Amino acid sequence: MQNSDNSPRDRSVTRRDFIRTSAAVTLAAAATGPVSIFAARGDELRVGLVGCGGRGTGAVTQALMATKTPVRLWAMGDLFRDMLDSSYKMLSTGAEGRYDRVEFPSLSKQMEVPEKRKFVGFDAYKKVINSGIDIVILATTPHYRPEHFEYAIRKGKHVFMEKPVAVDPVGIRRIIAAAEESKKKKLTVIAGTQRRHQNHYLEIIRRVHKGDIGEIVGGQCYWNSGAMLDWGPRNKPEWTEMERQNRRWYFYTWLCGDHIAEQHVHNLDVMLWAMGEPPVKVMGMGGRQFRTGKDYGNIWDHFAVEYEFANGARFLGMCRHNDGASHRNSERLVGVKGTTYTDESNGLMQGENAYKYDGPALNPYVQEWADLINSVRDGKGLNEGRQVAESTLTAIMGRMSAYTGRELSWDWALKASELDLSPPKYDLRLDADSLPMRPVAVPGKTKLI
Repeated sequence: MQNSDNSPRDRSVTRRDFIRTSAAVTLAAAATGPVSIFAARGDELRVGLVGCGGRGTGAVTQALMATKTPVRLWAMGDLFRDMLDSSYKMLSTGAEGRYDRVEFPSLSKQMEVPEKRKFVGFDAYKKVINSGIDIVILATTPHYRPEHFEYAIRKGKHVFMEKPVAVDPVGIRRIIAAAEESKKKKLTVIAGTQRRHQNHYLEIIRRVHKGDIGEIVGGQCYWNSGAMLDWGPRNKPEWTEMERQNRRWYFYTWLCGDHIAEQHVHNLDVMLWAMGEPPVKVMGMGGRQFRTGKDYGNIWDHFAVEYEFANGARFLGMCRHNDGASHRNSERLVGVKGTTYTDESNGLMQGENAYKYDGPALNPYVQEWADLINSVRDGKGLNEGRQVAESTLTAIMGRMSAYTGRELSWDWALKASELDLSPPKYDLRLDADSLPMRPVAVPGKTKLI
């Protein structure tokens, strides 16, 4: 193990690169509403959905509603047929609003998904990508993202991929390599880190990069919410172990990356966006108190992680799933000239350059799709592949440090860690003997790999 090198060398994205990217996205989202920009060929864009759960279905609604550009759902794929059918029915009949989508009526006029373009199984993603689409939505459980993203880029498809984009450093390296290839092909890649497309976040980070709070010396970010014990389908005796774990994927580290990666990555992404670079060193802790028993897999329910950056700034990342406790989902930056505060609806700055955002509040889930579609139409090649990979690795490193009780460096995790959480094979017939649940991590005993 070689994890003592905390130097900032070879860091993939400089602060200047991040600021340049932020400026480009700011221009894309600065309009008072999503705009429609048509490609010269003037025909519709065909979208394929891989992963027909709630988030994938929500992403389809935004794809079809974000602009006046003609967009059609062309193909769908999922590991399970009932998930695909449920998604198709909802899109066809409409549904009420929730956190990531507005209420919508039937979208059937923008759907053309005959039985021959409904695919099921571990290889469904290939069939969707090869069905004649322009854009693929990758919204399966995070474990499968690297393989699906690689294939989509190899086939020259534009991509919307949900976060997190991997569950281990081996997967992150695959994402980064594919992201570099996507840039060479000038493909558009947008990630589900929607704060990057949210007006008050864009304006606050623009001012931070301009120097309004001076050099950043620290900060905090939080995703503290309810226990989520009722998430997902209940266990059924007829399920094999592989099916059970995939249907209840949120509770298994190999499938979701733990909630520090699945949700807290949003807050960590904001911190990296502000700093313009990833951390150099991580030290974390946490545990499992409320999720007890096999029904809740092997993930933890609370983390507290310190991230140190090259300039000495230290950030605390805290996330917790616990009923009956206070909720907080926000970010705070501390600079030598002031502080900022952001959450899902507010953005303000205190200090020498005090400021409070009071501009338009566009739906970021819709705006990210408007930016994606306009980029495809204009050939701009907006690309968030690398940045979401680095934010995801930041979350993964926090989990690895907390699970093992070890401090680790960015360079070691990115370049040397051999952690690969893949199962022995992908087969829905695997039973508990062939796919045993990994034990719950214990700091000081769980090995750093």
